[in-house]
Amino acid sequence: MTTPNDLLPNDLLAVHPEVAEALAAGRAVVALESTIVTHGMPFPQNLETARAVEAVVRAGGAVPATIAVFDGRIVVGLDEAALTRVAEAGATAAKASRRDLAVLLASRRLAGTTVATTMMAAAMAGIRVFATGGIGGVHRGAEASFDVSADLRELGRTPVAVVCAGAKSILDIPKTLEVLETEGVPVIGYRTDAFPAFFARDSGERVPHRLDGAGEIAAAAALHWRLGGGGVLVANPIPEADALSGSEIDAEIARAVAEAQTAGVAGKDVTPFLLDRLNALTAGRSLTANIALVKNNATLAAEIAAGLAGG
Repeated sequence: MTTPNDLLPNDLLAVHPEVAEALAAGRAVVALESTIVTHGMPFPQNLETARAVEAVVRAGGAVPATIAVFDGRIVVGLDEAALTRVAEAGATAAKASRRDLAVLLASRRLAGTTVATTMMAAAMAGIRVFATGGIGGVHRGAEASFDVSADLRELGRTPVAVVCAGAKSILDIPKTLEVLETEGVPVIGYRTDAFPAFFARDSGERVPHRLDGAGEIAAAAALHWRLGGGGVLVANPIPEADALSGSEIDAEIARAVAEAQTAGVAGKDVTPFLLDRLNALTAGRSLTANIALVKNNATLAAEIAAGLAGG
């Protein structure tokens, strides 16, 4: 296995040579998070999905850069052995958001990176496009719990385009969109006027902007960054053949949320708990949908990265 000490370029950030070479040459690179590997899916589906998503990025003409934390470094680009190590660790790994990063580095713990931390690491490495499943946001009941994902603040300040299937269905999507507006984050629907809700193609909310081409999105993102802006959110609906109906998933989410409250699940443990329960409640169909939407986002991200590289 390639270790962080074999990589580049400094004592905190270890960039895999293939990724570093692509960035130096101005070629397309797509960042990928690892929390979806450690906490989003069970083993071995997580490893199979991670490999498949990297393959999709390569098929689109870009270099994949899966990001994780281990051995005291933020590692940007995992070889096969490192990816397997992260997948096998699963939920025993830490979940690294921005607030956790320094402590995890100091303690040399293995950790999957959230959307927020992946954005942070991608920007540090010079990567401008990141593909994920769905972003975090304002949790249901946040008026009492104040549970708002750090992803939204990161989107407001870090200049990376995040391609996602909208916000996770378990969230309060109208409030999430309000916070994104406050943070100055452009929300662009890719070939859609509806803001997607992860498993479902339509959350019932509208996107502020619609663009139908990856090149258009790349141009808009580049202009946003020239104006001093932070993140750009690209909402890419799950393929229709893999989507779940909004009414069905809402009913199962309500059930899972009630179970979480009864079990006293809180904070960063909520999302993994709910996704696991949804997988059980939908007899595995939510996991199938999750895998399909991540691959779909990786395809679009590679196209946007190619547009930025060509620009």
